[in-house]
Amino acid sequence: MADRSDGRKRRPSADRTGVFRRGADGGVPDEINRLYRERDSAQRSAGRTQPTKRMPPVDPGSSTRRGSASGGRGRIHDGTGRNRRDKERRARRRRTIAVVVIALLVLVPTVFYFWADSRLQRVDALTDYEGRPADQPGTTYMIVGSDSRDGLSDEDMNSLRTGRAEGKRTDTIMVLYVPESGRPSIVSVPRDSYVSIPGIGENKINAAFAEDLGGGPATLVQSFEQASQVRIDHYVEIGFAGFVDIVDAIGGVEMCPEEPMEDPKAGLDIAAGCQEMDGATALGYVRTRASARADLDRIQRQREFFSALVSKATAPSTLVNPFRSVPLVVNGTATFSVDDDDHLSNLAGMALAMRDQPSTTTVPVGSTPTLPGAGSVVLWDEGLSEEMFEAMRTGQEIPESALQD
Repeated sequence: MADRSDGRKRRPSADRTGVFRRGADGGVPDEINRLYRERDSAQRSAGRTQPTKRMPPVDPGSSTRRGSASGGRGRIHDGTGRNRRDKERRARRRRTIAVVVIALLVLVPTVFYFWADSRLQRVDALTDYEGRPADQPGTTYMIVGSDSRDGLSDEDMNSLRTGRAEGKRTDTIMVLYVPESGRPSIVSVPRDSYVSIPGIGENKINAAFAEDLGGGPATLVQSFEQASQVRIDHYVEIGFAGFVDIVDAIGGVEMCPEEPMEDPKAGLDIAAGCQEMDGATALGYVRTRASARADLDRIQRQREFFSALVSKATAPSTLVNPFRSVPLVVNGTATFSVDDDDHLSNLAGMALAMRDQPSTTTVPVGSTPTLPGAGSVVLWDEGLSEEMFEAMRTGQEIPESALQD
């Protein structure tokens, strides 16, 4: 580098770009000057085409956003943890609501079940006695329709033509038999069946239920068990009032009598053909004996009606409709009598078995003689009835040969 005349060293001069140049004799290489010029030229060009953007003023009270300027994926931090606490509170609230809903779905039906079960009337019907048949395969329910007037007012008894007899007698005796495999059967037991009754002697089986003769549910069950050697597992009884209330609770039951029927004693006057029967009409329909075969026709109608009643009571249109299902349970549990060891679950099991298209039959009848002191009675056919009872004792489906209308 050349010295000035005043003795100080001469500094390299800068051109218009601000880049210092050295002489051709050495110093700063030409390549470095070229790089500086290119970068400086690019910066000036960018400054001419895109004005410098200024950041908007920051509000000291606002939260700081991290992420894109549009806020698409950024999270907001306020430095206090408020957002996190709000999120946790919302999660706890959702969990609490879910727990409450699940508890209600479990608790309400459970409470309703035990409340309804407690309303069932209980009787000591299935008692142990010497010579009682041992446990057998399959399941049997004895279903008794009594003429008890409990729950009926004077006006009800007049309109239903029930009379005012004290105590109770049986109008209907049926056995629902559910085999281990195969089709269930509803077996009617003619109430005039002539059997041996403990404590009473030889008589019609309905006498075993008569309170004025010293009978009752336990005597009735024992009489049937001894005559058939078929063990009864569950006992269900319903009176006039309960029958009417249940039919009305489900909106009536459709039946299709082939002929018009009129019976002033039963309060019945209906035309032939399909029709919806309310509780009062249905009671007269299952009670009347004003037909050619009297009691045998009646028990056939009872089986058909009871099957139709249970089918409608357990239909989805009834069960999902609270205006029908709730009155059905409330009215039914208040009027059903069951054995001390039976519960609402046993009634549900009976109803479900009835939905499995059971066959309907009666204990095979051999003859209907008139006997001194007993009047007209029903004697079972020994061969066919034994065939039926043997199937029931062994848990087998009742054979077609033993089924009788």
